[in-house]
Amino acid sequence: MKDYIRKRVLDISQHILDSKHTVRQTAAVFGVSKSTVHKDMIERLPEINKRMAGKVRQVLEVNKSERHIRGGEATRKKYIAAKENQ
Repeated sequence: MKDYIRKRVLDISQHILDSKHTVRQTAAVFGVSKSTVHKDMIERLPEINKRMAGKVRQVLEVNKSERHIRGGEATRKKYIAAKENQ
């Protein structure tokens, strides 16, 4: 694995642990795709640091379990904003 990829994986994993951001939020912060963040966390991080990979996976699982709530909230805000613009 190239050094810049290894550094990115460790930086992204630390960011997720510190901020509890979702894959989408993390991708936006680092300027990479969601697929890259996901691959880095699921495939590459366990090769580098198994303990950190376990912690990151827990955060990602919590985010995944809450995504339906975030989606519903976004829809609610969308309709509120549309109603205010009428």
